Amino acid sequence: MGKNKRCEIWAIGGGKGGTGKSFITSSIGTYLATKGKQVVLVDADWGGANLHSFLGTNRPQNSLTDFFEKKVPLKELIVNCGISELGLIMGNLPSLDSGDIKYAQKIKFFNHIKKLDTHYILIDLGAGSHSNTMDTFLLADKMIVVIVPEITAIENMYHFIKNVFFRKLKTVLQAHGAKDSLQDAWKNREMHGIKTLKELITYLAGISPHIKDIIDKEMSDFRIHIILNQIKSSRDIAVGTSIKSVCNKFLGLHTLYAGYIEYDTCVTSCINKKQQYMLTYPFSHIAKSIGRLSDNLMEGKEVTVAKDECVPGRL
Repeated sequence: MGKNKRCEIWAIGGGKGGTGKSFITSSIGTYLATKGKQVVLVDADWGGANLHSFLGTNRPQNSLTDFFEKKVPLKELIVNCGISELGLIMGNLPSLDSGDIKYAQKIKFFNHIKKLDTHYILIDLGAGSHSNTMDTFLLADKMIVVIVPEITAIENMYHFIKNVFFRKLKTVLQAHGAKDSLQDAWKNREMHGIKTLKELITYLAGISPHIKDIIDKEMSDFRIHIILNQIKSSRDIAVGTSIKSVCNKFLGLHTLYAGYIEYDTCVTSCINKKQQYMLTYPFSHIAKSIGRLSDNLMEGKEVTVAKDECVPGRL
């Protein structure tokens, strides 16, 4: 890859643990690598890194601890994952909690990630809405949310997206000297009749042409890509479409439904056996689904869901 071409960064998050973020990150990375793309996976689940398990490899000895504490360059921390085009940077920080990462360290980390000589960087985020998790999510060219069709996961996803969007809005307005307008609007939201983020944006845009221009320019490319995991029925598939509609109605966000993956016990079996699923079952329904949603992510497209669509082999 030429040095003049910047890599594309994808961040995979979602707020709740157990939705399959690491499985999907490793699977998308493997798919892209088998298509000839150079890919680096970054395990940014601070303190709970386990992405290597989904790649069928042993835990790397070096990790981001060496980058933060010993100033080892990121490119020297990349380990091979058994596929020539796929590398991994371990995120385990046994002596450094995510809350201890200073702002300057975070900016350095971001800058070094952007300079890696590869086509794609996939960042596997941990659960929750910690500021470092949200900032890393916002770093990405594509912000990807993984959910399962369960009410708690969906609620956590909304909470995560709202926090991320509000943090982005706050950062943008602060950079243009309009932070006070946001704080006043949110603090007095009941008085202003603001009930949703969409109404907050509308209110802020109405304060002055200056703020409207800032929001239109800086927030226009804010879009979320949704991946629905562990679906078991056609009703589950439709959850992705419903989430997209709700995000647009109440959050005012541009949301794309990238694709869905059915539930399969073979996934757990592969993890327990330290096998890479995409290499072990390359012709399975799940592998094909991973391929489709990866193509959608690369092309900025989304899945088209028919009303009578069913899960292969289940309905």
